[in-house]
Amino acid sequence: MTPSLTPRTVLALCLAAMYVVWGSTYLGIRIGVEGLPPLLLAALRFLAAGSAMLAFLRWRGLPWPPRREVRNAALIGTLMLAVGNGAVCVAETTVPSGLAALLVACGPLFAILIAWAWGSRPRVAEWGGIALGLAGVAVLNFDHRLAASPIGFALIVLAAATWAFASVLQGRIAMPAGPMSAAIQMLAGGVVLAIASPLFGERMPAKVPWQSWAALAYLTVFGSIVAYNAYVYVLRHARPALAMSYAYVNPAIAVALGALLGGEQITAPIVAGMVVILAGVLLIAIGNQRH
Repeated sequence: MTPSLTPRTVLALCLAAMYVVWGSTYLGIRIGVEGLPPLLLAALRFLAAGSAMLAFLRWRGLPWPPRREVRNAALIGTLMLAVGNGAVCVAETTVPSGLAALLVACGPLFAILIAWAWGSRPRVAEWGGIALGLAGVAVLNFDHRLAASPIGFALIVLAAATWAFASVLQGRIAMPAGPMSAAIQMLAGGVVLAIASPLFGERMPAKVPWQSWAALAYLTVFGSIVAYNAYVYVLRHARPALAMSYAYVNPAIAVALGALLGGEQITAPIVAGMVVILAGVLLIAIGNQRH
């Protein structure tokens, strides 16, 4: 008989899924938006993932959560997925995937500061992580591609701040238990994105390349169903700073995949910014471990 996994092992596996899979989704988004409008891409992704998960959970007999929990999950899904992920998808029409992932690294900085506003005072190591993270973002601005896309930069910072706020809020309000929470969040985020897409003038192209369809499938199955459920689990079992640490590890994977598979250029500001940012997550991890 196979022994059950310990909570620490499950947490480690969830972190690994967040780090590796979400690191690859930045390239997936970039490939997807080459053939599909960005908000429509995100809408199709989360509608498919949320509907499939919800149907499966109901088939398995999981009860429908109380109305308050459904409302809260829909709010979190709107903030994280409709605003956060939607903004990243739009930004990646002008910003390379590796740079986008590096900018999202400021998410944990916002999470620590937001948690502080709610009474969770940052530790010394976390302050050090904030300082290094901000320094890394400043270095990234020397990359000419980012300097040429101020709107893309603003959208990704908005996405990181919104995602961080929702991450902290999620641990302070009543939410559905287990995977039901992720399913409702994704379905709600997909509905909001589906409404926003035509409002922003997006239309389904007459012909979509197979690469964009393949990217959409990968984002739906691995980026949403697998990694997002892992993220929800980590949020419920660790401090927000550790849950947000994926944003420091994802960039290394995103930059490598962007260069190897997407033909993106690795510049000196990208290398320097990544080193500084990854040093920041080490300090945050040290502060979390001591806790």
